[in-house]
Amino acid sequence: MISRRAFGVSGAAGLLAATSGNVHAAGGAQPFPRWAAAFEPRARARGVSEATYRRVMDGMKPDTSVYALDRAQPEFHEKLWQYLNRRVSDWRIRVGKEKAREHAALLEKIERDFGVDRSVMLGLWGMESAFGEVVTNPKHMRPVLPALAALAWGEPRRRSYWEKELVNALVIVERGWGKPPDMLGSWAGAMGHTQWMPEVWLNMGLDYDRDGRISPYGRPDDALAGTAQFLLKRGRYRRGEPWGYEVRLPSGLAAGGREMLALSMWSARGVTAASGQPLPSTAIRARLWQPAPGGPAFLLTQNFDAVKSYNPAAPYALAIVHLGDRIRGGDPFVQPFPGGERTLTLAEVQETQRRLTALGFDTDGTDGRVGRDTMRAVRGFQQRSGIAPADGYPSLKVLERLRRGG
Repeated sequence: MISRRAFGVSGAAGLLAATSGNVHAAGGAQPFPRWAAAFEPRARARGVSEATYRRVMDGMKPDTSVYALDRAQPEFHEKLWQYLNRRVSDWRIRVGKEKAREHAALLEKIERDFGVDRSVMLGLWGMESAFGEVVTNPKHMRPVLPALAALAWGEPRRRSYWEKELVNALVIVERGWGKPPDMLGSWAGAMGHTQWMPEVWLNMGLDYDRDGRISPYGRPDDALAGTAQFLLKRGRYRRGEPWGYEVRLPSGLAAGGREMLALSMWSARGVTAASGQPLPSTAIRARLWQPAPGGPAFLLTQNFDAVKSYNPAAPYALAIVHLGDRIRGGDPFVQPFPGGERTLTLAEVQETQRRLTALGFDTDGTDGRVGRDTMRAVRGFQQRSGIAPADGYPSLKVLERLRRGG
């Protein structure tokens, strides 16, 4: 099962009010103003001036709603085929093709400078921010400095990490790359088109559009180039190498493990491309992976792991590379996942949203993009109609029931 955390604020009991004077952190720490005063030397040691620190931190109201989000159980549980269908959706494929045409020159330059295939960049951009759709959307994003301050002050489980990221964010302000009200991101501090954490912004970011500052917002140039640099330097992305191949396994060959063999050696063991074409007879090394028994199998190269370096979840990386392939004109996986179904078309998702809205369920629009609100609306309809499981997935079964009037 694939879990997905909600972006929204949880209504968990005990949620602390976000005030600066008398709120104590989750672990019973000292009041925030006193903690902020004691924390100042950490920031000053990294080059943050007294003026910048005071401007940002004096009077700040820490966003203590992040405690509930950090501890929240995932709102929805998804099977792998559902996870992929929602992310490699008709909407994302269509918009991705539009972005590929719109930013063809930029993507070509990134390929030339870093060697990262444009389809990988488009897949990652689509996954991280729906091609910029949610970058400043207040339903999904919040000011990151109050969020990071609350986590550094009162979250004991990873306090050292949050303290470092708060200082990194303050350094960004000191350098003039971002202003606190404009630095919007997830509850954990990820920002912009490709959801940079402050550390990534500082150390992997590039002024690719040469406007005098590095920014993951606005034009996507800096965000995409900095992310390509991340994949190259930290993920060890290899120029000209595919991420992998969907394959068919011969009888008796089990998938799994970390054994890296040349494609020619996998061919000698009877592994063939799922498309029916022979595997390239090259020395490119790959490992075998079958994420669900009876489902599609893959040979994965180092470049799949490079994508995975951006987020260590293998389904996430698979969604990125498959979305990129589909944007480039590739086909769906040849082999279906057990129990899976085809992805709804854009028109079918929009119809689902319209019918749910007409029944009083809030889908936050009918744009054909399945987000949190649409999933909540689907789950509400499933519960009311007795459809099990009430998993929030907009399936063909849900659409058919809606067409019958619920």
